This record gives sequence, C-alpha cells and structure tokens, in this order.
Amino acid sequence: MNITGNLGNVMKESATIAMEYIKSNAEQYGIDAAVFEKYNVHIHVPEGATPKDGPSAGITMLTSLISLFTQRKVKKSLAMTGEITLRGKVLPVGGIKEKILAAKRARIKEIILCEENRRDIEEIKADYLKGLTFHYVSDMSQVIDLAITDKKVKNSKKL
Repeated sequence: MNITGNLGNVMKESATIAMEYIKSNAEQYGIDAAVFEKYNVHIHVPEGATPKDGPSAGITMLTSLISLFTQRKVKKSLAMTGEITLRGKVLPVGGIKEKILAAKRARIKEIILCEENRRDIEEIKADYLKGLTFHYVSDMSQVIDLAITDKKVKNSKKL
C-alpha cells in the first residue's frame, strides 16, 4: 500500500489500520483474500501543501477501501468521522462542532459518528442540527451497513 499527500504519522497509521482490518475481515465483507496479493492500493490525500494529521479519517478510509474491494457505492450526502482500532472499534474524535458545520455547508444530510461523540452533538444548538440525521456507531460493521449500498460502482471490475 502506498500513501501520498502531506499526511502526518497518525493519518498514515489510520490508513494502515484500515487495510489490516479489511485483510483480517475480508470474508465477512465478501472479499476474496487473493485480491490483496494481486493488486496494489494507493491512497492519495490531495492538496499536498496543506498538512493533515489525526485519526478522524479512519472510518472514512476504511469505508472507501471496502467500497473499492467490493466495487459497491458509498451512500450519497453522507459524512463520517471517527478513529478505528485494529479490531474495528470506532473511537471518538475531537472538533465535532466544526465538522458538523462544515458538513452542513456541503449539504450533507447524514453523519456517522462514534457513540461516545453523542454528547458533543447534544451541546450544539438545535437550530444548527436541522436537516441532519446522526448515526451513532461503536464498530466498523455498523459503519459499513450504513454507508455501503448494494449498487455497484460505475464500470465495476471483477477483482
């Protein structure tokens, strides 16, 4: 796996953890383990001049990789944030209020968060939360159930 862009060590670790989780749970997601030997994975986080670090993108990277390996679409108008462990547990992250406001500006309708971040949402004025649906999760299987559709990606490939 190659990781490029101006990423800090923690974000690189998140990508590695996502890949290792998928390898150990490939069967659960209908992924043939031989795919990991056959293909290289390259994760690029654009805007290289802007440094990025932290574990918040862990569940997003893992979801993207599941989409890649299953060739299934990710639900539209969905945002997510959360750290992941090697066993697929979703951990809370900081900066929730700012992330929620950014999601609203981007016309996001649904947001997946760690169950432990529920208290952060409860501290935000109800007016800011109008039009948003929150899904609180504790492990990646819940994230995948919420985020990945049954629809194949355009021009899907047999991996």
